[in-house]
Amino acid sequence: MKEAKIFIDRHFTVGEVDKRIYGSFIEHLGRAVYGGIYQPGSPLCDEQGFRRDVIGLISRLNVPVVRYPGGNFVSGYHWEDGVGPKSARPEKIDLAWNVIETNQFGLNEFMDWADKAKTEPMMAVNLGTRGVEDAKNIVEYCNLKGGSYYSDLRRSHGYENPHDIKLWCLGNEMDGPWQMGHKTAAEYGRIAAEAGRIMKMVDPSIELVACGSSSLTMDTFGTWEDTVLSECYDQVDYLSLHQYYANAENNTPEFLANTVAMDKFISSVISICDAVKAKKRKNKSIHLSFDEWNVWYHSHEQDRKLERWCKAPHQLEDIYNFEDALLVAGMMITMLHHADRVKVACLAQLVNVIAPIMTSDSGAWAQTIYYPFEMISNYGRGEVLNTVVDSPVYESRHADAPYLDAVCVMNGEDESLTVFAVNKDLEDSMEFTCDLRQFEGYQVTEHRVLTHADVKAENTEENPENVVPVTVENARVESGMLKAVLCDKSFHMIRLQKQS
Repeated sequence: MKEAKIFIDRHFTVGEVDKRIYGSFIEHLGRAVYGGIYQPGSPLCDEQGFRRDVIGLISRLNVPVVRYPGGNFVSGYHWEDGVGPKSARPEKIDLAWNVIETNQFGLNEFMDWADKAKTEPMMAVNLGTRGVEDAKNIVEYCNLKGGSYYSDLRRSHGYENPHDIKLWCLGNEMDGPWQMGHKTAAEYGRIAAEAGRIMKMVDPSIELVACGSSSLTMDTFGTWEDTVLSECYDQVDYLSLHQYYANAENNTPEFLANTVAMDKFISSVISICDAVKAKKRKNKSIHLSFDEWNVWYHSHEQDRKLERWCKAPHQLEDIYNFEDALLVAGMMITMLHHADRVKVACLAQLVNVIAPIMTSDSGAWAQTIYYPFEMISNYGRGEVLNTVVDSPVYESRHADAPYLDAVCVMNGEDESLTVFAVNKDLEDSMEFTCDLRQFEGYQVTEHRVLTHADVKAENTEENPENVVPVTVENARVESGMLKAVLCDKSFHMIRLQKQS
């Protein structure tokens, strides 16, 4: 059995967790909207056509913000097509995903749905095929009370009060050659600066996210961030990161070692942001919005066979397995280690499309990745402690990877301490210890484990509880030391509370 330790000091903190780090994403793509969150005529829907079963599953995830409407989709989107009488809305081709968009679900429907799902919007504007004027108009439509053309247009559509959307994305993945309106870094930096300036003239209270590189593997990574921020530093508040991981080689240890790569990615972007800050002699720090992250590769072969110009096809529908859940847990732990700078993050996506929730005409169910997200989102609130991990390591292409990924979150409101830990060893259990003498009187109140004998195990509509967390009585505090045995290939949530 391997041994691993973590070291914490209640006075050494990384930073406060911004709840928006537990955000998600709904794009007009596949069955995310149509058949996912919205399915008029279904007995599973409410009077507005919103899936009640899906809202129920989302509520358990405690998702504070949802990015919309894209994604690649937004770079060709005219938001005006999705507002007003549905009978007058045009059906248009979507070049991002080669489908027909009916526009029966649009901005106002999303805001109604977000209210019922108890989440806030993160709205993206089209800086691909459109520009500054259109960005100004949508902010006016959404955030002004009335007395102007677009705010009164919203009122004529039945929305007397403004939507008051606070968080906005300035386009999507504009460095990607696949993107409609793809731009160089200098071109994008200028339009982001000008769009941001005009949007904040309409509503100075909003926050803006500039596009970083589409992924760490882009040839322009690094130089893109530097050039873009050099142009728009004063106008923006966040820089985006996107990253998906795959196990196409069927090498589970290498797959789980992607947390090392993710940590390097975040650190690199922070360094670039701070270099531009120093170069421009600014006081303001640019924070990070990791607004697309997940595992994505299972559906690639299926998607190559899709017919063009259909409506809401089964697209990007990855069926996740247990090892995917382990990496998702590790990715969330990695972001928490950077809670001082990663303030927004969006699991991409929320329903059906590379998502924790799947639907059919008869119901909805949770995929394997749903469960680590649920546990960390609900209990990873408070201050992240600087968690030093002393663990055996194994070789990977990224660098030596620790067998243990772990982080501790302290919540002052309820005087709780939560440990999230992943044992990546596929064969051996791990003896885990943590010195808690600074947390006198704390005892373990809950220990939940997500594990399975088969790393390829899945949850399906027929067997939705194949991979689910279970409660165990393994962890304990003895003489100020937290001790537990972490079984092989497992994710753990250990909750401690101060006892009276």
